[in-house]
Amino acid sequence: MKPLIAKGIEKAFGDRFILRGASINISPGDRVGLVGVNGSGKTTLLSILAGDQDADHGEVLRDGRHAYLPQAPTLPGRTVGEAIDEALEWHTELLNTYYALLEEGRVDEAAPYQDRLDQAGWDLSHRADSVLTQVQGPPREALTADLSGGETRRVALARCLLGQPDLLLLDEPTNHLDADTVEWLQGYLQGFRGAILLVTHDRYLLEAVANRIVEVEDGQCVSYQGSYADYLVASVERRGSQEKAEDRRLALIEREAAWASRSPAARSTKQKGRLKRLDELKQQRALSKKETFELDFSTGARLPGTLLELRDVSHGYTETDLISGFDLVVHPGDRIGILGPNGAGKSTLLKILAGSLSPRQGEMMRSGRVKVAVLDQHRTGLPLDGTVFEAAGGGNDWVKVGDQDLHVASFLNRFLFGREYLDQRVAALSGGERARLLLAKLLLAGANLLMLDEPTNDLDLQTLRVLEEALLGMDGACIVVTHDRALLDRVCSSVLAFEGDGHIQTYASRLQHVAALARRNKAPAPPPKAQSSAPAPKPQRTGKKLSYKEKTELEALPQTIEDLEQAVEDLNAVLAEPNTYTERRDELPALTSKLADLERQVEETYARWEALSERA
Repeated sequence: MKPLIAKGIEKAFGDRFILRGASINISPGDRVGLVGVNGSGKTTLLSILAGDQDADHGEVLRDGRHAYLPQAPTLPGRTVGEAIDEALEWHTELLNTYYALLEEGRVDEAAPYQDRLDQAGWDLSHRADSVLTQVQGPPREALTADLSGGETRRVALARCLLGQPDLLLLDEPTNHLDADTVEWLQGYLQGFRGAILLVTHDRYLLEAVANRIVEVEDGQCVSYQGSYADYLVASVERRGSQEKAEDRRLALIEREAAWASRSPAARSTKQKGRLKRLDELKQQRALSKKETFELDFSTGARLPGTLLELRDVSHGYTETDLISGFDLVVHPGDRIGILGPNGAGKSTLLKILAGSLSPRQGEMMRSGRVKVAVLDQHRTGLPLDGTVFEAAGGGNDWVKVGDQDLHVASFLNRFLFGREYLDQRVAALSGGERARLLLAKLLLAGANLLMLDEPTNDLDLQTLRVLEEALLGMDGACIVVTHDRALLDRVCSSVLAFEGDGHIQTYASRLQHVAALARRNKAPAPPPKAQSSAPAPKPQRTGKKLSYKEKTELEALPQTIEDLEQAVEDLNAVLAEPNTYTERRDELPALTSKLADLERQVEETYARWEALSERA
């Protein structure tokens, strides 16, 4: 039996149809990525499949246990520990049933339960604590009523994973997770034995986990076998075929209509058949338009050489500094990413840079020509009880975009908010639609220094690509806190990494940071200091001393390693670019092979450097 079968799902809100006969089947072992533009119905469909809301029409059949992570989860129990323990009730029931059967002497019936316990584990308390720690959840004694939205989502995610369901339904599971936790989650999902259906904007996670992509398009589900990269290519090819078919349909309607206008007195059966055929062609649903929008943060204004500078800045909320002695200079064209675990101080640093928080020590200098705009992770700045029209215009009917005055309705239309949205309450928008509306307002700010805190949360993949292009093309600077590895790799010209004890290290890229961490974790521990005041004996060298040629080789190896790592980084950036899979499709096998070869060379060169260093 399949974990889930859904047929002909329909859902409308008022006169706005979201789903029009959507059907989807999930088989055991399926790992399905659910994609589609904001407002296409991904979250609605996932909620219906999970049983959280009813469809207007259609049928959903579920078999086995399923676990659902919505975007705004609620937790059972008074404390985090109670919420986690409740997720393990399936295991308690399994144990109780097993022991009850043994007590009744029904050993043969107990055998399958013993097999399941052997597979799942007889004591899951340690696993529960480990998963809660891995997702950076709050302590077990924390009250669920006092948790932030991010903490609630992390506990809810842990509950889903600990439930060991037959089907995991995950709606944006990486929201509120830092980069390291996303990496861990990716590995966990790759090893998960059940089926998975997930909505995510994380392209690396989607590529690593999904073996099938289902796109919600025009209210229906279109399935593509293969990875996210395969989907990018196949969807373009399918769209091309659809457009050709639509062109043929429209041309046929035009010819039949021209014939009908010349033959008003059609009487024969054949002629009546042609008129019927014309009516059928007209009644066919037209191909939905692939709508997109443009975002341009460039101001065209003359900018100073330095936009902002921090000198010896320190700050913290307790005796321990989150930021200690930090210096930074921001120039036009800089695109700076900020990395670090939750609670490290990323948002605090962003507030200092934005000027909304004064550091306890140090100074910040900002050019008089700098104009700052902030997009915070809580998506403040939108009146939830106001309409989309009011939110965009701030109470005005006209807005200024560059040197051009635009009516708010025309401006909103540029961002895919048609007339049906103008009187809609902001609170009724999906998370992705709110994010798109905030991006529109960000454009109106005319800022040359953008501060973005987790901007990719709730964005669909199309909007994410539009945002990336805008950040790459802006003439000012941006500073972005994000867990989105693909955005960091593609957009950011440098990365600030929180490395503990208030220390912030600057790297050229996220991959350089990852490589540095890997080297640091592999580095041998320093030898213990001698307890005696007598000088420690000199270690005996083993093997031959280095020849002149080997000494020269050893001196050159660090630069060789750096060059190879840079080549790996550059090639990863190429493979992270969606256009690579459409415009350079024929080169993909060679590019993938080259990446594997470069990674092998890095490992071999490191091994050679270590071998020579031991003899130096």
